[in-house]
Amino acid sequence: ERSNLAGVRHILLVLSGKGGVGKSTISTQLALSLRHSGKKVGILDVDLCGPSIPSMFRVQDNDVHQCDSGWVPVFVDQDKSISLMSIGFLLEKPDDAVVWRGPKKNALIKQFVADVAWGDLDFLIVDTPPGTSDEHISTVEALRPYKPLGAILVTTPQAVSVGDVRRELTFCKKTGLRVLGIVENMSGFVCPHCSECTNIFSKGGGEELAKHAGVPFLGSIPLDPQLSQSLEEGRDFIQEFPKSSAFPALTHIAQQVLDGTLQRSS
Repeated sequence: ERSNLAGVRHILLVLSGKGGVGKSTISTQLALSLRHSGKKVGILDVDLCGPSIPSMFRVQDNDVHQCDSGWVPVFVDQDKSISLMSIGFLLEKPDDAVVWRGPKKNALIKQFVADVAWGDLDFLIVDTPPGTSDEHISTVEALRPYKPLGAILVTTPQAVSVGDVRRELTFCKKTGLRVLGIVENMSGFVCPHCSECTNIFSKGGGEELAKHAGVPFLGSIPLDPQLSQSLEEGRDFIQEFPKSSAFPALTHIAQQVLDGTLQRSS
């Protein structure tokens, strides 16, 4: 029997030991950057208690339908170049809380991996919740037969966040998941009026951690009001704000992911 992931060329996970560092932001912008490079992308949102991917693409009111192969993901555009699956599409009301124990969460993650009819994709990005517990183990175990490309780890610059991401590196080592690199998000604020950069959360913690761990540092993304605005309104930041301070950093990260896949396939 043909697997629903048989047509997916590359699977990558976005991880962090800490909440609120911008995993969903990175997942969303990476998907948009890859789409602008001509790739077909899916996002699997396994953050069951805080699903934010549907609202970041402004498709939170869409429903998931069934087909012969399982669930049909929600498409963001007419071209069907970005497709999404999230528990957010399955809740009766957007404010419903997912009050589940581990086994029920794990069962849904396995169902998401097995029963979503993604079709042909260049990339499937898996947006994860914070931590290194049940959901992460279930996700990695369910995806293992499909040989994921690896994980991108997201941190903010301050020491407490970097410490949590250090634990995530240990998780990747223990589960045999390759680390594609570390992204430092919220790395300084560039004033839109005078272009001066203020390091609100200090700076350089992610780069230092990458050096220490011997993994690639993919780049620093500054705090950017235009990026926040585009996520709030479900707009395509990569297309609409090419002159913003976060644009070059985000496109550089996507290019490194593309270069990494080319190197692995050559």
